[in-house]
Amino acid sequence: MPHESDHGRTSERQADEAPVAGSDGLNVAPSRLPRPWNRTDRIRLLVWAGIAFLGPVPFILALRLEVFPTGSVLTIQRELPTKVITTAFLFLATWILSRVEKRSLREYGIPPRQALGRRFWEGCLWGFAMLSVIPLLLGVSGHFQIESLAVTGAEIIHYGIGWAAVFLALSLTEELAFRGYWLFSLSRRMRFWPAALFLSAVFGAAHLSNSKENAFGVAHAFATGLILCFTVRRTGTLWFAVGFHAAWDWAETFFYGVPDSGLLGVGRLLNTSFRGPTWLTGGSAGPEGSVVAFVVLVVCALLLNVRFPRAVYPDRPA
Repeated sequence: MPHESDHGRTSERQADEAPVAGSDGLNVAPSRLPRPWNRTDRIRLLVWAGIAFLGPVPFILALRLEVFPTGSVLTIQRELPTKVITTAFLFLATWILSRVEKRSLREYGIPPRQALGRRFWEGCLWGFAMLSVIPLLLGVSGHFQIESLAVTGAEIIHYGIGWAAVFLALSLTEELAFRGYWLFSLSRRMRFWPAALFLSAVFGAAHLSNSKENAFGVAHAFATGLILCFTVRRTGTLWFAVGFHAAWDWAETFFYGVPDSGLLGVGRLLNTSFRGPTWLTGGSAGPEGSVVAFVVLVVCALLLNVRFPRAVYPDRPA
């Protein structure tokens, strides 16, 4: 007769090897020691990265587009073409690997039928609301002020739609790059959260290219990456994260007219101003460089945990 401790270990092992509750048909592998990377795995990841990140280069060079912003301003005309091209190649790379691996895009968290569907629009509401809390709190404390409208009349619609297109393309680019196939591939080898931590660190480091970004801003990008990975884990799809990401940036750059990672948008809705210490207001980096943004992200994570209580995306895809 086995000891009680042996029975407990057996139960824990069985629970660990069971499919994730609410997986809704996603391919789930038993939780065992990860398989070592083999030559095929490395080649597939390199093929994906080559198509996704090197494929756009000839087109960007031919059209003389900028990959990284120069100066301290963002414009729709400069940002939109680059983001559309990079999004297209990320989709192409992911689709090609889905054919090679004989998987559906749904297994990478990109169910095509849910594109711009209910989860996306819910993510938009969350992203706009969470970003809005930051200027609200700073405004109540006297550190943020709305001064006037920056654009009027038809310009509001023109710039509102234009920036929405830019940030939809941007969010698709970054979600497909950091929380799509790459996350799936790494999760198969090291489980979901170690993969999420690594990719969120890369996501944060990518923001170092912004000239006016500060340390808080980079740390905020890392934390945001984890939050977005969390939404993928709990919803099983990138579409919530895409909506959240796009609406957060749209609210920041267009609606409130504040710097986004140190960059100020041309054609913003509001003229606003900050006053106070950089650690509180974010300074030239914008509200993402503020300690208030970290508090908002923590609250956001707690609320998301209530809204989506079950893991859907597998801990280690098969």
